[in-house]
Amino acid sequence: MSTPLEDLFTVLRFPSVSTDSSRRDDTRACANWLVEKLGRMGLKTELHETSGHPVVVAQNEHRPDRRTVLIYGHYDVQPAEPLSEWRTPAFEPTLVGDRILCRGAADNKGQFMAHVCGVEQALREHGDLPVNLTFLIEGEEEIGSPNLKPFLLANKELLKCDVVAISDTGMVAQGKGTFTYGLRGIACVEVTVRGPGIDLHSGLFGGAVANPNMALARILSTFHDPEGRVSVEGFYDDVRPLADWERESWATLGDSAAETQKLTGVPELFGEAGYSDMERRWARPTAEINGIGGGYQGEGSKTVIPRSAFAKFSFRLVPDQSPDDILAKVEAHLRKHTPPGVSLEIELGHTGQPYLMDPFSPFGKAAQNALEATFGGKPASSVKVAAFRSCRLSAMCSAWTPSCWGWRCPTAKPMLRTKTTRWRTSKQASGSTSICCANWPSDRLRMTTQVFCHTGRALHKQRLSPSSHHPD
Repeated sequence: MSTPLEDLFTVLRFPSVSTDSSRRDDTRACANWLVEKLGRMGLKTELHETSGHPVVVAQNEHRPDRRTVLIYGHYDVQPAEPLSEWRTPAFEPTLVGDRILCRGAADNKGQFMAHVCGVEQALREHGDLPVNLTFLIEGEEEIGSPNLKPFLLANKELLKCDVVAISDTGMVAQGKGTFTYGLRGIACVEVTVRGPGIDLHSGLFGGAVANPNMALARILSTFHDPEGRVSVEGFYDDVRPLADWERESWATLGDSAAETQKLTGVPELFGEAGYSDMERRWARPTAEINGIGGGYQGEGSKTVIPRSAFAKFSFRLVPDQSPDDILAKVEAHLRKHTPPGVSLEIELGHTGQPYLMDPFSPFGKAAQNALEATFGGKPASSVKVAAFRSCRLSAMCSAWTPSCWGWRCPTAKPMLRTKTTRWRTSKQASGSTSICCANWPSDRLRMTTQVFCHTGRALHKQRLSPSSHHPD
C-alpha cells in the first residue's frame, strides 16, 4: 500500500496542463489514476466525458438521513514555462528542506489530495463517514472550467448536495486554520491594435503612419488614475462595500504589507488608496494587463513600425459586479481611447461570477468550529468557484497551503498557511510551485481527517432534513 506522500508525488508527476493540447493524453492519464485511487478506497467512482477534459466523480454510499458534502478539486495545472527559470524539474516533485517543489503542488493537487488521503484514513479507521460524500475533481479549472457548468446542470441528481467544500486557496499563516467565504470573479479580454498591412521601415515611414505599439501604450495608460483606481467609466458602480465587521476582523490578522512586499520582491507596494494590502487583494476589483507584445522581440534592434500590437487583460470582480457588464464597459473604454490611424479588434475571454457566502450560516459555523477544534484558536476568515454559483449552493473553503502571491511564478517560494478571507479571487493566481511538507504525511492527513469528521459531526448534530438542494 502506498503512503499519502507517495500518492501525492505520483499525481504531481502528471503534466496535466489543460491549456496545452500536446498534454491532452497526460491530463487524461492523471484523471484515470484518480479513478483508480478513489476506487481502491471503496468509493463508487466514474470518469465522465466532456467536450474537453474529463470529470472524476467518486461517492460513498449515500443515505437519506445524512447531510451531503461535495468536495471540489481540479487536477489540471498551469503551464510550467518558462522552464529555464525553474530551479528543479517542473514535474518531478523535489524535496527541498520541508518543501515539495513541483508544478501543481499548491494548486490544486496538494489540497485535494489532502482531502482524498484524509477521507481514506477516516474510512480505514471508522469504516464509514458521518456524511454522504461526493468528490468532484475536474480537469479544466485553469482554463475557466468551460465544461463544468454544463456538466453540473446535466447531472443534478448525481451531484445534489447541501454544501460544497473547496480547498483551492491559501492560509494566512502556518498553522492558522483559515476559512474562505468569498471569491472574486473574473472577466478576460484580449485587444489587438492594427496599423499598416505589413511591418514598415521606420526610416522610410516613421512620422507618416501611426505606430500600433505607441497606440496600444496610449490606450493602456488610460486604465488607472495616479491613485491606483480603475478609470473605466462605471467600473465601481455595483461594488458591494466591505462590511465593518470584515475590516475589523481582517485587521486582527496583522499588517500583511511587509510580507507581501517580501514575497513579491517589489520595491514598494502600490494599489488603490484607502485600502489595506489584504483589502486590496481580497475585496477590491482590479484591472490587470497580463500580457503585451508587438514588433521585433529578438536580439539587437530592428527598426520597424509593427503591423500590430496586442494586450491581454483580466479584471477581478467583487459582489455585485457582473462580468458581462464589466466587459461591455471595458470595450466602450477601449474604443473611446483608441487614437486615430489604427483599428481595434476585441476578443472577449472567459468569465466567472464573484461569490460570497454567509460565514455565519450553519455551514459556515460548522466549518469554522471544525477548524478551531483541529488547529486550536479561532480560524482566520478571508475572501478568495464560480461555476458552483449557478447551482445555488453554499460553498466554503478551508485552506491547506500557505498564501503565495507569486503563484504563477516558477521561482516563487510559498509557505504553508491558513486564512479566512472573503472569497474574492476567482481561483486566485494558479500554478503554485511548492507546498510545505514538513509533516504532510502525518499532520496534514491528521488535520484533514479531523476537520472532515468535526464538520460532519457538526452537520449531523444540526438534525436538518435530508439533503435536497441541487442545481436548478
